[in-house]
Amino acid sequence: MVNSIDPRPTILEGTHVRLEPLALKHADDLFAGSRDTEIWKLLISAPIQTLEEMRAWIEKAEKQTAAGTQVWFAAIRRADNRAVGVTSYLNISHADRGLEIGGTWLSSDVWRTAVNTECKYLLLRHAFETLGCIRVQLKTDERNVRSQRAIERLGAVREGVLRKYQVTHSGYQRNTVMYSILDTEWLAVKQRLEEFLKR
Repeated sequence: MVNSIDPRPTILEGTHVRLEPLALKHADDLFAGSRDTEIWKLLISAPIQTLEEMRAWIEKAEKQTAAGTQVWFAAIRRADNRAVGVTSYLNISHADRGLEIGGTWLSSDVWRTAVNTECKYLLLRHAFETLGCIRVQLKTDERNVRSQRAIERLGAVREGVLRKYQVTHSGYQRNTVMYSILDTEWLAVKQRLEEFLKR
């Protein structure tokens, strides 16, 4: 039995997307893909305005990964080998064998494609089958109905709303909707996601 989890940078290969450790080499692609203001509308962090800001943000994420507080990934679209977004493991609870999938944003040209579904599939499969997690959580802004539908489509269970849980870059006091998937639910969720990815 696994007594604790220890997420590390790794490469996770899918059919549509590859997740690889986030690095400065991804800055140009990510900056180009981040220009749509809709991406940032309901995120906690402020929009990244310049390539220099993107590089500084990536350097900060690399430090978080090195410290083990988060593990950041670049989402690489396999069709053209371009970075189309980022995602991470965060709120890592080693002894409790749980973590959160979050910090995710994707360029708008991959919205409503298989990219987000496969990113979540790869992260969940790695969390449950390799790391030995017993709980994976996800959260989103209560106003972000599109994100809530996407999380529910995965098969995650809505646990409730944490009121005024986070303050966004604009000062808005955000209510956050919490979801989770447990190890005992993973097989059913996995089958569901694999069916989606076959379509």
